[in-house]
Amino acid sequence: MRSRSAADDEGSAAAEFAVALPAVALVLAVCVGAIGVGSQQLRLQDAAADAARGYGRGESPGAISARAARAVPGASVSVSRPDGLVCVRLEAAARGPASVAGLALAASSCALDGGR
Repeated sequence: MRSRSAADDEGSAAAEFAVALPAVALVLAVCVGAIGVGSQQLRLQDAAADAARGYGRGESPGAISARAARAVPGASVSVSRPDGLVCVRLEAAARGPASVAGLALAASSCALDGGR
């Protein structure tokens, strides 16, 4: 024979699981979104470094912009040339779930300006 308190607790584990499941799903979705944003930021940084090296070698701006657009679609490129360097800044809107928040990503890199 079961005690009265065990009968009163029947079904409470299922109720607790049902309450906790949405919170766990939300945390999991945020983590997956953060991994996606981190991955896009790394691609943006790599593309900025590649573009800076390209400008430093004297490659055509069209070829450099095309490579950057392939690496990070929708990225805008800006170039500055301070003190013997060529610096490239790429900016792009975050994709995926982070785009709902209006998150913008940016990366910059500089290289010696040997193409001048």
